[in-house]
Amino acid sequence: MMNKKMRNSALALTIGMASMAASASESMSFVSWGGSTQEAQEEAWAVPFSAIHDIKVIQDGPTDYGKLKAMVESGNVQWDLVDVEADFAYRAAAEGLLEPLDFSVIDTTNIDPRFVSDYGIGSFYFSFVLAYNKNRLSSEPSSWQQLFDLENYPGKRALYKWPSPGVLELALIADGVEPANLYPLDLDRAFAKLDTIKDDIIWWGGGAQSQQLLASGEVSMGMFWNGRVFSLQADGLPVGVSWKDNLVMSDFLVIPKGAKNKDAAMKFLAYSTSAQGQADFSTLTAYSPINTKSSEIIDAGLNAYLPTNYTDDQVSLDYQYWAKNGLEISKRWNNWLLK
Repeated sequence: MMNKKMRNSALALTIGMASMAASASESMSFVSWGGSTQEAQEEAWAVPFSAIHDIKVIQDGPTDYGKLKAMVESGNVQWDLVDVEADFAYRAAAEGLLEPLDFSVIDTTNIDPRFVSDYGIGSFYFSFVLAYNKNRLSSEPSSWQQLFDLENYPGKRALYKWPSPGVLELALIADGVEPANLYPLDLDRAFAKLDTIKDDIIWWGGGAQSQQLLASGEVSMGMFWNGRVFSLQADGLPVGVSWKDNLVMSDFLVIPKGAKNKDAAMKFLAYSTSAQGQADFSTLTAYSPINTKSSEIIDAGLNAYLPTNYTDDQVSLDYQYWAKNGLEISKRWNNWLLK
């Protein structure tokens, strides 16, 4: 990881690039989720890209699927490049909402094929991991099975509240389903497993909330984004993590159909998924690069905290399955939450 001197040098470079980009003659919009992630995307991608290509990148957000669809259907598209969840990228492509990507501009030679499609490419990938507060438990859990063992591992559980890839899969793995046999999801079995701890679940919807739950000890363990766990560990908090069966998720970068600055967006997508762009973003966030060459650039001390260091224990979630079935699963999920 970067020391103070290196960070100051990087900051000086960023400020210099920002000044150069201020006079850019062309512009495009980049839309993401806000917060620390978008700040890192701006620093790692937008600033150097603008300096190289003389194209100003205007930050916007947060990502809103309904708004994207309405823009395309009205023919008044104000967004050029958008960071979305992978399952939405596949669903939006099937609905004709996205521009096909130009692979003469975007080099996918070294991009992990799990994160490449005709209409979107991964912006980064991360894992849902089992993390726990060491002060709340007498023994350290090592698998999703122990998330459901309230007797030997007491305390509240933190789970992601949205019906997207992750929660149902970990419930099935905890119930004995082999990762290779997860799909199609056995929904009855998954919900039955979740029923066993439902009264002890505290739901989180954002990274900051998840960190607060774990750091405070309000929950003894749960599922978390690996980057948020890394941040707590870097701050010296008593947090442990198990990478066994870590569940791989990815955001995708997509261009809405009818984007006014499509060519600039293609160039920005190419830079953001380059080895350097991905390495810089990983250094800022501890999320994994989708470019396989980035690990050669990233500080070796950081690699130990990235999902790319635990590929033997990874479970790749099926985004295309969720693209086809996610809306129907959401209905059942919402009904289950209300019971």
